[in-house]
This record gives sequence, C-alpha cells and structure tokens, in this order.
Amino acid sequence: MAQPASASGRLLAMLLASTLALAGGAHAQTPAATKIGYVDMKRLLDSAPQVLAGRQKLEREFAARDAALKADEQRAAELRARQARTAATLPKADADALQREIDALDRSIKRNRDNLRAELKTRSDQELDRSWREINDAVVEFAREQGFDLIVPSPVVYASPRVDVTERILERLRRQPPKASTP
Repeated sequence: MAQPASASGRLLAMLLASTLALAGGAHAQTPAATKIGYVDMKRLLDSAPQVLAGRQKLEREFAARDAALKADEQRAAELRARQARTAATLPKADADALQREIDALDRSIKRNRDNLRAELKTRSDQELDRSWREINDAVVEFAREQGFDLIVPSPVVYASPRVDVTERILERLRRQPPKASTP
C-alpha cells in the first residue's frame, strides 16, 4: 500500500483507519451496516452556486479598478509608440520628459497592479471562507438527514461511485439560497 506523502495525508489515513476500525467494531455489535459516503470537495468548490456567486461578486467589485488599470496600460503603450515614432526628431528635453512620464506611469501601473492583486487575494479568501462554511454545513446536514456514519472528503486514494454523494450535495446547495455576506 502506498504511503501518503504529507504529514496531513498520513494523519488523515490514520484517522480513517481508526474510524473504519471503530466502525467495524460497532458493526460487529449492531445489526445496522455502517453508512459511508465520499465528497469530492474540489468539485464542490468549483461548482457550488455559492462559490460561483462569490466569484461574480468579486468580478463586479473589482471591475472598475481593473478597467482603470487596463486604461493606464493602454496609455503607457501609446506613449511608448509615440516615443518610438518621434525618437529621432524629438528635442532631447522633450524626449527626456516623455521618458520620465512613461517611467512614472509604469511605476504607477506596477503599484496599482500589486495593490489590486493583494486586495483581490484577500477578498477571494474571505469569499471562499464564507462559501466553505456553507458547503461544510450542507455536507453535515446531508449526512445527518441521510443517516451517514462517515463522510470522507477528497483527496482519497479510491472512492467507488456508489459512495460518491457529491452530486446530491451539489443539488442541495443549488436549492438553498446563498447566505448574505459582508464586503
């Protein structure tokens, strides 16, 4: 049997083995079979309407700043094209002034891009955290309602399609309205 590469993978494997051993012991004592399900968390995070709504919200939130950044990049490109066209005929003082303007705009673009990227990362993490809680709650509610003893999240070495409940949980998430979030 292949060993999990990471410490968390080894911990998950030990936890799963312990849980299955306990479930096997409980199974020996009770007539009811242990009910185990599998959830592909990556698929849930890629397809859940709550996550998709969060992405759309971020796109709307950052659209104006992204457009302004693109406009600055376009302006810098136009200045470079002007510089290339007029380099031979432009007086030295004007050429130097144009180069300073291009350099200042490049620094501004880099600073704005870095700030935008950092803020987008922070907001994406916030939205994903909110969605993760909703998804996790939906998995737990589903498991309790359907009488599951254990739901195993991905990644796993193997899960039979028979125990994969991902689509059923996605349907549940599609039926529930997204919870209100704070910006």
